[in-house]
Amino acid sequence: MKVISLRVTDDAIVLAYERASHQRQQSVIAYDPRQSIGDNLEKIRERLVGINFDVAVIENPLAYEFSDTIVGINHQRIDIGLALTNMLNVPVVSQQTVKTLGLTKAAARKQTYNQWHLDYYGQYTGKRNYGQESMLTLGNGFFGLRGSYVEAKADDNNYPGTYVAGFYNQLTTKINDRDVVNEDLVNLPNAQYLTFSVDHQTPFTIKKENIQDIYRSLDLQTGELRTTMLVQLATGHALRVVTTKVADMHNWHQYALRYQLTPLNFSGSLQIYSEIDGSVINSNVERYRNLNSRHIDVTEMSTAGQEAYLAGQTKQSKIKFVVGSKLVSCNDSAAKQTTHNQPDIIRQELSLDVTQNQSYTFEKNVAIFTSLETPEADLMNATTTELHQASFSASEQHSDDFWQDIWRNADIQIEGDLTSQKLTRVNIFHTFVSATEVANQHLDASIGARGLHGEAYRGHVFWDEMFVIPFYTLHYPKLARQLLMYRYHRLEAAKKYAASEGYQGAMFPWQSGQDGDEQSQFVHLNPLTQQWDPDNSRLQRHVSLAVAYNVWTYYHLANDREFMQSYGIQMLLDIARFWISKAEYNPTTKRYDIKKVMGPDEFHEGYPNSDEEGLTNNAYTNIMVSWLFETIDYLRGNVVPEAAFTKALQQAGINDTLYKKMANIGHRLTLEVDSAGVIGQFEGYFKLPSLNFENYRKKYGDISRMDRILKAEGHTPDAYQVAKQADALMAFYNFDLTHVNQILKQMGYDLPAGFLTRNIEYYLDRTTHGSTLSRIVYAVLTLVDGNMDQSWHLFSQALLSDYYDIQGGTTAEGIHLGVMAATLMLETRNYAGVDELTDIVTIAPNLPAHWRSIAFRQYFRGTQYHFQITQKAITVTADQTAKIHVADHELLLTANKPLTVDYQGQPLTAIAKAN
Repeated sequence: MKVISLRVTDDAIVLAYERASHQRQQSVIAYDPRQSIGDNLEKIRERLVGINFDVAVIENPLAYEFSDTIVGINHQRIDIGLALTNMLNVPVVSQQTVKTLGLTKAAARKQTYNQWHLDYYGQYTGKRNYGQESMLTLGNGFFGLRGSYVEAKADDNNYPGTYVAGFYNQLTTKINDRDVVNEDLVNLPNAQYLTFSVDHQTPFTIKKENIQDIYRSLDLQTGELRTTMLVQLATGHALRVVTTKVADMHNWHQYALRYQLTPLNFSGSLQIYSEIDGSVINSNVERYRNLNSRHIDVTEMSTAGQEAYLAGQTKQSKIKFVVGSKLVSCNDSAAKQTTHNQPDIIRQELSLDVTQNQSYTFEKNVAIFTSLETPEADLMNATTTELHQASFSASEQHSDDFWQDIWRNADIQIEGDLTSQKLTRVNIFHTFVSATEVANQHLDASIGARGLHGEAYRGHVFWDEMFVIPFYTLHYPKLARQLLMYRYHRLEAAKKYAASEGYQGAMFPWQSGQDGDEQSQFVHLNPLTQQWDPDNSRLQRHVSLAVAYNVWTYYHLANDREFMQSYGIQMLLDIARFWISKAEYNPTTKRYDIKKVMGPDEFHEGYPNSDEEGLTNNAYTNIMVSWLFETIDYLRGNVVPEAAFTKALQQAGINDTLYKKMANIGHRLTLEVDSAGVIGQFEGYFKLPSLNFENYRKKYGDISRMDRILKAEGHTPDAYQVAKQADALMAFYNFDLTHVNQILKQMGYDLPAGFLTRNIEYYLDRTTHGSTLSRIVYAVLTLVDGNMDQSWHLFSQALLSDYYDIQGGTTAEGIHLGVMAATLMLETRNYAGVDELTDIVTIAPNLPAHWRSIAFRQYFRGTQYHFQITQKAITVTADQTAKIHVADHELLLTANKPLTVDYQGQPLTAIAKAN
């Protein structure tokens, strides 16, 4: 095992390593206080270029119980192990741990720890701490509980939000003499609040001057979030405070807190304060703060022994709720309990005598019930019953049991890349914070673009479902089905929306909330200009195609014919009816046009100097409409019996004439294609001037939101060849190249050889990746085009995007769920090469060179497969007899018997391994 070692002084880092010549080298890196800690540590990477090593050893760390790699430098403490692991992608251990365990065991233990923990050291402020709270959010699909300090209340540095899936309310704000209505996912009363005081003095709050150290650690294996604080009060009292949070993953109305305090230098009187704070508002997103944000009215507050209850309802949607808590002292010392109510806040207080260096533990159980999933008359009784039976140990066990099941069925194991392994598991974790089979089977809700982690996009449901639901389908198909039922239950709302715009069929809204009506605004605030600009994003009618894609993908992967026959075909036909009514015949071209739409690239909302909103013949939209029409025709008879299909046709208002017209439209939709085979993003795109992106980068640095920059300069992005994200080429993400070519040919377009390469180069030059989803799509496209280096660059940025908050503060407002799930799909579908979009699982690996292997399980049509793929071989096990395709060979799998295929540099051989 090759080792580098570091000795850290206050003003330098002494680095020791072995050169290629086996000569031991020592290098001193002087600390530059004018630079950030990160920039100073980057010098270590520079010094180690060309040096091979497996582990880093810190020779002189400080002694801390929560980490063995904390050092002091430039009068600051940092966990250099966390920083270097992220930077160098190797485990970092202390010299003392090496002496105790030996180098091999120490490195292995830290390697395992890093793969399963998301840690933050130190106290952060502003959006950086908001972002860490998002990344530390716990939940179970019913609620999301932001990972804030329990002692914190909402301010500019902390935001203890609580959200329940589907729990929306609308408020009206007067803006420039205009009533603006916004629907939001409501921030519910904060019941995680706990704090303390010594000798009845002022209760402790999160302030820099009171805190010596803070370490937060999310254990992905068990779902526990632990915060350790070393506190030094102004009075001189010192305490260690350890808080553990868990979301109950079985009794899904509950979460639990364990609060342990240890007086380090005193004996005396200690008070514990617990609150249910119903005075909360929605204020997580700074740009929304000028809007009305008080969504709830508190209607009742009561206490009964150790329990406290706060009831209320939303102001407009009239959803009722009850939040209850139970505060228990787990100590031998007698504790005196009192209650002190304030307006909309219940406060319980425990007071007890404490002894120096003895630990005192308190537990708080919280239950949340709403009238969305519980009859109104039963809300209080249900909450009371739940709390009577609640305990921290039960919630902790339920969390552990649930996550063990998740890691058995949905884990992705990567060897050779510590950072990718950790962040892959972080992303898996948050997909199941956002939705679970346990809770969602009882809910009429889907997944918001920001999960249950924050208030950006007002908690609405977007097309991001398209990047998430396939992942659920491959692991927990019942969950995917339930999420699709959210759309089915809003089919009538989609039909009303279409009718209101003069169309037939179902037109799903760009932003969907409680009822499925359009929640997109007509104006939005540009943070660069602080001006309200027109917002035509509701014209992204391709959201209906995303719904259709999810319906088909779910059926295809899960083989749920009953769903397709009872629900799916109706959705597909109603969506098709909308597109039939929207397509217009053009007698000049003898083709069909689709007007007044926007593509996934949100920079272009219309044509310059045009009074008409929207664009004509967006390539992605037209390709997907053609796919939809062909898919419906295939389903008829092959999947959906003729009688059921005919009934669905009638309900959708499609007669034989319209059905024939649908086929004609699908084959004659218009695309604009140049002589090199480059597909125009929309009609007229090639006529727009290009931009000098280099000049803008020099001036602004980050140009991802080029639309805002151009508007701030008095320009419009509508007038330029610039894209926020992948648009014209999105279909190549949804389907493989062969399938897209088939769609293009059925539309009448036979593109020249090498057209995909030219398209990718053309649009990458014009795309600013203002959405992290853009990097995912182009990572797939460049991989298909044989450019692994560029694919990896884009993928790794997407994988790191929320962890490093690369969009400059957006993670503060909630994680990007679509990107998180899409990275998982890219790892398995594209890098591992396991493609289930065909009728038989097809495997064609493209592993990154530094990944030694990847292993995972997936369900396909009722069979669970286990894949283990290395740089040289594929091993597949299925729980029943099945067939797979590898290198154009069809291979038969025997139930529960591994099959190994050597595919690297050798003729294809299949070797059945013994169990």
